Amino acid sequence: MLRVSSAGKRSYGGESAPDRVRRRRSQLIDVALTAMAENRWRSATVAGLCVEAQLNKRYFYESFPDLDTLASAVIDEVSVEVGHAAVAAYVASIELPLADQARAAVDAVVDALGTDPRKALVLLGGVADSPTAHARRNDAMQGLTAILVGHARSVHGVELEDDSLASTAPAFVIGGTAQAILSWADGSASIDRARLVEDIALLWLALGESAAGIARARLEAAGQR
Repeated sequence: MLRVSSAGKRSYGGESAPDRVRRRRSQLIDVALTAMAENRWRSATVAGLCVEAQLNKRYFYESFPDLDTLASAVIDEVSVEVGHAAVAAYVASIELPLADQARAAVDAVVDALGTDPRKALVLLGGVADSPTAHARRNDAMQGLTAILVGHARSVHGVELEDDSLASTAPAFVIGGTAQAILSWADGSASIDRARLVEDIALLWLALGESAAGIARARLEAAGQR
């Protein structure tokens, strides 16, 4: 039944026009996520995705001008979810010991990706897709690396901040973490979720402490010259 709200906007079945647009956009992102995770993206078409989403083809273009834009939206949505989860975990555990902070952050990231293996496959590079999506994924991973860089600097201080390891160590950690979660998500790593979180958190701590120690030794050696 068509209704008119007090604001003068038409609604259908209690759903406003903007809400319908958001719902249709969400449906398209969901089927695109599936197509990307199942390695079908290179053969995907607007018409085919609309059939999967049970939408008229014209509804695709109310939200996306082309398939590349849709692929970017999928990666953006997943990366934002993961980034927000990591930041929220850090904020909530900021008063706890460093080991608990690391464990909370890893747990949040694994939770965001592990509850839906499609997200891990798409964000962490487990499937082939378009050059545009590949570039967008790189941007997303750099954003997650920046989060880790910021936290490492706040924990380890100026020793690590002034050394090249301030850039290389977090990138190394993110890359290794991504591969570990991807291997777990696609079933190639026989490990339960709790052990995965614990192992990654311990590796984060070990590398962070080692990197800070190396940076400190380099600064001391430079000061003695």
